[in-house]
Amino acid sequence: MTATQLQPTQANAQTRYEVRRGDLPLSCPLPSMALWNSHPRVYLPIEADGGEADCPYCGAHFVLVD
Repeated sequence: MTATQLQPTQANAQTRYEVRRGDLPLSCPLPSMALWNSHPRVYLPIEADGGEADCPYCGAHFVLVD
């Protein structure tokens, strides 16, 4: 088990996130983020939106980089 698996990243810590096709389907917060201090998980259609998507809850901007 890696350190990342032991301690989730903080949700909503950034305003821009780069994601890869291997991260799809895209959700905010990301699966690696703790949910207890965030909004409900919402799935974002980043491929249908031209490779960029914004979370309607927190405004985080996601960019598909590959």
